[in-house]
Amino acid sequence: MLRAGNAVRFTPPEIEDYRSLGIDFAGTRTQDDVEQALSQWAQTLADERPDLLNKIALEMAKVKGVKPPPLLGLVVNAVPSSGSPGKS
Repeated sequence: MLRAGNAVRFTPPEIEDYRSLGIDFAGTRTQDDVEQALSQWAQTLADERPDLLNKIALEMAKVKGVKPPPLLGLVVNAVPSSGSPGKS
């Protein structure tokens, strides 16, 4: 990933690598776009594989040396997904 101020660019191989993980960075041009793509990915994991999302969060906490978060399924599922009637 290349950065210049708030602008970001991914190379085609990077886009394919992330796509293999289920993250779509195609068309991403700013840090906000990156955050939106990661948020959508995390919401999809919370909906489809909450167990996997919790494992990822636990490993990230372990690497950072911080206290693990509570079960993410409880936190993320409290936020309506883009297909939910509660989200405008």
